[in-house]
Parts: sequence; structure tokens; C-alpha cells
Amino acid sequence: MTTSDPQGLVDAEHDFNAWSFWAEAGEEEQARQRERLDALAQAGAVLGERCVVSTWAACFPDRLVLGAGSYLAAFSYVTGDVEIGEHSTLNAYSVVRGRVRIGDGVRIGAHTSVLGFDHSIAPELPVRKQPLTSAGITIGDDVYIGSHVAVVDGVAIGAHSVIGAGAVVTRDVPEWSVMVGNPARRIRDRRGTSAPARGQDATGALQRLAESARRDGAAVLERCWDPEQQAFVDTPGAPATVRALCDAIEIAALMGDGELPGLSRADAARDLLSRQDEATGLIPERASAGEAAEGESVDAVALGGGRMRYHVLSAGYALDLLGERFAHPVRVVDELDAEAMLAAVAAQPWGERAWGAGDWVDVVGTALTWNREWFGLDGAVEALLGWLHLAVDRRSGTWGAPQGSDGLRQPVNGYYRLTRGTFAQWGLPVPHPERTIDTVLAHAQDQRFFGTGRSTACDVLDIAHPLWLAGQQTAHRADEVREWAQRQAIDLERAWKPGRGFGFAQRPDDVGQAAPGLQGTEMWLAISWYLADLLGAAGSLGLEPRGVHRPWPRLTITR
Repeated sequence: MTTSDPQGLVDAEHDFNAWSFWAEAGEEEQARQRERLDALAQAGAVLGERCVVSTWAACFPDRLVLGAGSYLAAFSYVTGDVEIGEHSTLNAYSVVRGRVRIGDGVRIGAHTSVLGFDHSIAPELPVRKQPLTSAGITIGDDVYIGSHVAVVDGVAIGAHSVIGAGAVVTRDVPEWSVMVGNPARRIRDRRGTSAPARGQDATGALQRLAESARRDGAAVLERCWDPEQQAFVDTPGAPATVRALCDAIEIAALMGDGELPGLSRADAARDLLSRQDEATGLIPERASAGEAAEGESVDAVALGGGRMRYHVLSAGYALDLLGERFAHPVRVVDELDAEAMLAAVAAQPWGERAWGAGDWVDVVGTALTWNREWFGLDGAVEALLGWLHLAVDRRSGTWGAPQGSDGLRQPVNGYYRLTRGTFAQWGLPVPHPERTIDTVLAHAQDQRFFGTGRSTACDVLDIAHPLWLAGQQTAHRADEVREWAQRQAIDLERAWKPGRGFGFAQRPDDVGQAAPGLQGTEMWLAISWYLADLLGAAGSLGLEPRGVHRPWPRLTITR
């Protein structure tokens, strides 16, 4: 990594990744941002709470309204008469000019141009002397516009629509449209073929849940801060764990400003960093009985076992949310060359415990991610991906085999863990997405795991994420996917316990796994986002998971 920075961008991370600004930026950086906003306000801009206008944004409007929680990232270019709703984003190098009205929860990708003006082209005048014209552009709520899109003057884009990367939008777009190409054409309805009234009820349920979560977020965290242990616990009276701290950090970032009760962000980061074993790069549990102790050799096939494996995910993403990173590479994974990687992945229990095998792949994929992003170590990525492509079952679109004792649970739950840490985290298409959807929907009918009072956060997440991930590539059985999401959404709102959050298990008795705590709250809130996105309403929630369960790729890896 070089420290040369001729453009002065070394400290500009939050200008590009502005969604994390108020949770992660330092005091001086926040003070400069307030000065920037004050100057815009004095010039006549109307600005909502906790919005961000990057120092590097070229913001020269005649009139600007920017809603709460919205941001203009570095090198975005804004001129003219522009209104932007709440929780909407202009990513780096995007352009919005002329008379433009943008709704709530809109995402505009990098290098996209929204041009609410034009020049006439009468033949009797040179182009430079042609007068300007402006019909204006309107973009509805919950619209996702990909990178390198052009939206020309006079266009209205209906709510809940998706515009694919590189599209050129030259005519009005109906609500719920998925558009691609030049000129952009409608390839499908985002909802499938129908939008039943129940969908509106489900969306409302998720919106109310998001409001409850924001209202109760501080109370949920305070309830699980143990002053005697000076640590976070999953539920009151439980022992302190590494994961409880990580879940608290994720919840604070998801529902609030990233601040923790009883513990500063710097102290939280020091706590996690102090636990990493330099020799392996792994993080043992606070009480490490049953796990490899610090300094002991770790078998690559087992990766230490127990909670230590999951800490590669939870601690890594928690540190990232705190603006930190691991102090050491995950060496036990970096030491795997291509041959050793192939041997280790093949040695996983695919035949009888595909869930555990998928867990191993998730951990290895995430370790490869941290090693590459933070330490410049490539690792045996190609070997792992090659094995996965060869080993996938083309009939089911999953890895591993169903079991008589729990049906499709092992391959489906293993699929989520495996693809989360590799295909999803690296921005790669999954193989055989239609067959995956068939398998996952079949498992969703298993009343042993999805009957009344039997669902857990793991089981529901391991349905929602695969349906969402495969659905990025195909509209196969979209109506059935939507109907499943509607049922889950309505049930989920009822399961929220005011001031306490969610239990891991969705039962009314508050006993054992059903007791409200940090793990259940973090996971079910992440699930709520996936359900909302399956219903085409994620932009209306005002929250999005940014840690372990983030929906978007962490790295871009090409094959």
C-alpha cells in the first residue's frame, strides 16, 4: 500500500462511503461537515437531519432540498433546481442537473447522469448558441438506479423501479419496473405478475417494525450491557462473549449513531483487537474452553472449531464498522495454497452435515476477503471457487445432501453460509439460480422448522437470503417468493418485544432461545431488510444491515 496521495484523498473514505459518516467519522471531520452544511443552508438550501454533502461534491444548485439521512458522495455534481427526499443517495461521480425531483429511499449509482435539461437542436443555429430547455425529471420512492445510467430530460421513473447498469432511460418508467438496455426497455415487473393487497400490509408491518427498532434501539443495547462484567451479554445474566459485543456494535450502527452504552467505540475496538491470535489470525472466545488456545496450532479443516470460526465474520465486520481492521492476517487461511485448499474443502462433511461444511466455506471466504482487502494477500480464491462450481448439485442448485432427520435443512442452510462468504460477498453470480429457488421454497414448507412457533432466525435467514440472492439473477417463481416474504413480514412485526428486541427463536414464551437478546435482534432486523427487498420496499425502511448480513458485495472478484 502506498502513502502517496497527490489528490489529498487519504482521509476521504467517508466522502465516498458517506452512509457510514455520522457513525464512524471523527469529531474534526464531523465538525467540517457541519460547517459545510451550514454554508449550504445560509445559501438557501433546505437540509434534513444527518444528511451529508461531501467536501469533494460539486454542489452548486440554484435551489436544493436534501432530506434527512440522504447524502451526496465525493465528486457528485449537483446543479439546478433539485429536491431529494429522505434516505436517498448520490454515489461518487453521479450527476444530477436541471429540474429534478427525487423521492425517498432512492439509490443512484456511480457515474450515473440524471439530466433535467437539454439544448434545442434547430439547424439554423450553432449548438453553442442553442437555448436551454427543461421539462424536468421525476424519480419516485424506493428506486434503484445502477451505475453508468443516463436519464434524459422529461422522464418520470415510477416508484419501486430498478434501472440496470448502463441503461439509457428515454421514456417514462411505470412503477415496479425492471429496466435494462439502450434505450431502456422493461423486462419484468419487480413483484412478479401480481401485487396482492397483503403485500401492502406486509410492507406496512416492516415499516412499523423499523420505526420501533429505531425508537427502542438504545434500550435494547442498555439492557444487555453488564456493568459488573463491563461487557455486553446476549441476554441479561448471560456470560459475556465476543459475539455479544459484535452484535451490539452492529445493532448500534443499524439503528442509531453507532455509539455504545458503557463502552466507547475505541475501547470496543481495542477489546476485539486484543483477542486476535497473531499466529493464526483467529479470535478465541473470552472463555476459550473447548477451543484452540492462543498460540496453539489450528487444523485448516477445523479452523479452531466452535465460536472461534464465526468470529472471523463477526469480529471482522464489527471492527470495520468501528473504522478498524484486524491487526494480523488470518494466517491459517492464507497458508492454504491451491492444493491444500482443495484438500480442505473436500474434507468437509458435505454428505451428512452440509450446514457445517457451508460454515467452513463462509469463514474461509471471509478470511480471504479480509486478507486481500486489508493485507494485500490474494489467497487461493480461484481454487475454492473452482471446487464450488464443480461440486454444486445441478438438480438442486445447492451443495451437500438432504438427510432423513431434517430433510433439506442441511443443504439449504449450508447454501446460505457458503454463498454469503463467497458468491455474495464477492459479487459473483450463483450457479443454477432457478434450481436453488425450487429447493429453498420446498424447504420453506417443512413444518418441523417453519410451523407456528418453530422458526429461528437462522432458519428464516437461510431461506430469505438465498431467495434474495438467486432472485438477483432470475424472476423464477417470483410470486411465490413474494407471498412467502409477505407471511414472514407480518409475523415478524408481532414478534418484536418493545424495549427488548427479538428472541432468536420466534416463540411467545421468552424462554431459552426465545428470550429477547442481541443475537436475535441483530439477525431478525437483517431479515426484515431482506423481506422488504423481496417485497420491493427496502428503501422505505431507513435501515440496512452493514455488517455480517450486509446485502452488497464487499469485494469485486472476477473469474
